[in-house]
Amino acid sequence: FSMITVNVDKAKGIAHEVRRAKRTEEFAPLDVKATIPSEATAAEEARAAIRAKYATIQADIDAAADVATLKTIVEGL
Repeated sequence: FSMITVNVDKAKGIAHEVRRAKRTEEFAPLDVKATIPSEATAAEEARAAIRAKYATIQADIDAAADVATLKTIVEGL
């Protein structure tokens, strides 16, 4: 039997796809609220918090040295 090896760079690409999908999912309700004048400011503040959260996750994915770390990051999304 041969060992199965995982290409960490490709795994990072997949992790980024998952991250982007989750970020889009979180943004969806705020995209609508941002068009309502009375809710626009609060929506933009919430969007800024989401952007900051996912910027940190992006950096964590880029810094991951192995698949186990990537799996932990993705499972936390």
